[in-house]
Amino acid sequence: MTMAFTLAPEPEDEARETGRLLFAGPVDFVKGVTAMSGLPPADRPEVCFAGRSNVGKSSLINALTNRKNLARSSNTPGRTQEINYFTLGDSRYLVDLPGYGYAEAPVAVVKKWQALLKQFLQGRVTLRRAFVLIDTRHGVKAVDEEILSLLDKAAVTFQVVMTKADKVNQATREANIAQTMAALQKHPAAYPEIVVTSSEKGDGVETLRAIIATLE
Repeated sequence: MTMAFTLAPEPEDEARETGRLLFAGPVDFVKGVTAMSGLPPADRPEVCFAGRSNVGKSSLINALTNRKNLARSSNTPGRTQEINYFTLGDSRYLVDLPGYGYAEAPVAVVKKWQALLKQFLQGRVTLRRAFVLIDTRHGVKAVDEEILSLLDKAAVTFQVVMTKADKVNQATREANIAQTMAALQKHPAAYPEIVVTSSEKGDGVETLRAIIATLE
């Protein structure tokens, strides 16, 4: 059975306001975790952000939270090797996962953080949704397929967020969104709505806030 993937609709006014309020409230860095034993208590719903290095994850998290340097981006891809936890008020955790798909770090370090990623995805009961960032300039690449398959195996619902939508013309954007939707057909854990974003222009930010704020 093929699933019909669509672009996420504009949020209803109530959901939009719920999202605005959640992200306008306190957002604080809790800790960076390098082992499952270091995770904070599983006492609230959480969402995580995953994406290959240089996909614009830090920029998107900063745009969502309306803070310039909450998530630190690095000029060296693959530099973030921790699971970084942030509180959204007192009701949610926002989790920034290590970038994947780069071997800038030593092989042993890469293997360690890939193993941590797998353990986290398979073992975190309060994880409500994973947001997988895909670069609109490129669509789904082989390295993205690895994380998508991992999420399928972990039975974690994931939703694709297209980043940097302002960096391509309309034809390229539409072609790569179509390519992404086609690639998602073989992933049973994929949520059927894609969010298209631009951190610079703010496109899709309110939609993503509303989705996160209204997850049960």
